[in-house]
Amino acid sequence: MFVGVCRLGLHLHGNASLKGKRSIVKRIVERTRGKFNASVAEVGDNDSLDHAVIGAAVAGNEAAHVDSMLNHIADFVERLCLAPVSCRETEIIPLGDELMSGRTSCLASGIEGKDENGGGGGRGMVAEAEGRR
Repeated sequence: MFVGVCRLGLHLHGNASLKGKRSIVKRIVERTRGKFNASVAEVGDNDSLDHAVIGAAVAGNEAAHVDSMLNHIADFVERLCLAPVSCRETEIIPLGDELMSGRTSCLASGIEGKDENGGGGGRGMVAEAEGRR
């Protein structure tokens, strides 16, 4: 699994209040979240009137796909023309499969149970769970 993080520094020309800044940042964050289904938030320069830092995070199975998504997100923010992007940082972090090594999958561990001699196989657990709903 790969997790990609992108930080975008924005310059807010002619902004005179935190309320005006929040309005611009909120539009950028909401439009980006809606278009890409990514985690997006203001992550820095919170008290500055003329600068903002937006962060976006994406997870995926391939580093190339994660990198492509982050590039599309950064390009989209620039094309919104609400605030020019003054700097851009991207990092892709590989997360190994050590978490699941030596273990069964989550689904399999919930279904597996004792054998017929030990009573209550996996199907019985599923039936019990469905009966409780």
